Amino acid sequence: MSTAEVKLSKLEHLKEGSHQLRGTIPEELLNDKPEFSGDAGQLLKHHGSYMQDDRDVRKEKNEDGTKKGKAYSCMVRTRIPGGRVTAEQFLAELDLCDKLGNGSVRITTRQGFQLHGVLKSNLRETIRAINDSMLTTFAACGDVNRNVMCCPAPYKNNPVHDEMQALSQELADHFKPKTTGYFDIWLSDEDGEKTNVADFNPVEEPIYGERYLPRKFKMAIAEPSDNCIDVYTQDLGLLAVVEDGKITGYNLLVGGGMGTTPSAAKTYPRIADKLTFVTPDQVIAVAEAIVKVQRDHGNREDRKIARLKYLIESWGLPKFKQKVEEYFGQALPEPHATDVTGVEDHIGWYEQGDGKLFLGINIESGRIKDDGDLRIKLGLRAILSKFGMETRLTALQSVILCDIDPADKEQINGLLAEHGIKNADELSLARRYAVACPAFPTCGLSITESERILPDVIDQLDVEMAKHGLASQKIAVHITGCPNGCGRPYTPDIGLVGKAVGKYTLFLGGNPEGTRLCFIYKDMVPLDEIVPTVSPLLGVYKSERNDGESFGDYCARIGKEGLEAKIA
Repeated sequence: MSTAEVKLSKLEHLKEGSHQLRGTIPEELLNDKPEFSGDAGQLLKHHGSYMQDDRDVRKEKNEDGTKKGKAYSCMVRTRIPGGRVTAEQFLAELDLCDKLGNGSVRITTRQGFQLHGVLKSNLRETIRAINDSMLTTFAACGDVNRNVMCCPAPYKNNPVHDEMQALSQELADHFKPKTTGYFDIWLSDEDGEKTNVADFNPVEEPIYGERYLPRKFKMAIAEPSDNCIDVYTQDLGLLAVVEDGKITGYNLLVGGGMGTTPSAAKTYPRIADKLTFVTPDQVIAVAEAIVKVQRDHGNREDRKIARLKYLIESWGLPKFKQKVEEYFGQALPEPHATDVTGVEDHIGWYEQGDGKLFLGINIESGRIKDDGDLRIKLGLRAILSKFGMETRLTALQSVILCDIDPADKEQINGLLAEHGIKNADELSLARRYAVACPAFPTCGLSITESERILPDVIDQLDVEMAKHGLASQKIAVHITGCPNGCGRPYTPDIGLVGKAVGKYTLFLGGNPEGTRLCFIYKDMVPLDEIVPTVSPLLGVYKSERNDGESFGDYCARIGKEGLEAKIA
């Protein structure tokens, strides 16, 4: 279809005329305004940054009674395939949050880092410093393939985990945009001199083309026994098929996605469909075919329905598969029978398989900061400075310390205790499997609180679970401040999605394994009524569950009306 036949949204025209994602970003970096223009802000996402403002400050007033207005800053996201971070890179990010951010680092649900509170005037210095540490913010956001997730468990002498991690890097490299705009703006333009677009020399974008993708695209890799990265919620999920301890190929899962707009019935969360089985040597080529089908046929008129899931829903899986085969150049087989069977959070001490240990440390909501007796930032800085181990970031917003000599275990436990950081056996499973998006005060889309209310919600839930004799039960709770789904709230046992200020839609019936969508149990639930609403359901679950049945499985089996009848 020619460009003339396609009705494009304003943002599509912006990308097409942006000189490969440059736009007016170079010029605007030189002015003294605290914010970027709207168009520049849209393009800025492809460089790994969002414009934000502190919504708490919006409410404050000056001495004369006038509103202070918006306190602008940038969120800066680092793209980290598979969550692999060296000690030096981790320490560099901690330094940056103190020097140029708001004093905290946030581990994202896609295994990346986020800095908040970076002033526009400090943005170039921040991005340069991240690149100096051999990480990048490029393509961490925007209408491209974003951070490639992978199970982070650092099992050594294990070809399955080694191969998955290697593939995450290969996919990240293959789908990285080719534009030199990122390098020109942030890394080579020392004095802000490259602002003349007349000097622009385009490069070929063989995968993305001149308009890049219609919407963001997400990939992730898992193995059946440990779907810690929620493979069914991705645009493209790769589920390893393992036979005799080796990966024989991957089931490709397509069309997952969490975002929805309640006022638009045309939008909805969706879990991926099983498309095909591919051998390891076919993965990159078939993945490219899938991305190109989305590039050429995804909706570029209406961004609300521009994700891959809507194309597949519109066409049907058979037609989509036929088109992927056309782009790939040969027929594709049916998926393998392999499917997800479990999930792990990787918190606590584990043997790596090479004589060393790894340690998973729970970071509530992923926020690395010092607050009273809990000094996560100081504790991690002390451990990483002393031992210098590799680290991995998890999709549950926590951190894994790798390659630990067993002789150092006692000393590391002492440092954790000294800084108020709890071990796995001091935390409930509900807390370990909980996820929250940032929401207030930095996210402009948030309707209500998420990260800041998670601790209290889990505190209350722990009390009720203990009361019902369920303290050792794995129940996953995901909270988001709006329906966009950044915390993947539509697949856990309990999902809470911001609907109005202080009120949430309560979803039930998913599972920690992330293989099933929740259903709406109750809408507009005030914050202080969430746990009292769930508690009676925990009671009937305890008395009526089948052997091995999770809370989400029970809720899915009984259904909304059945649950309501049991507590009426």
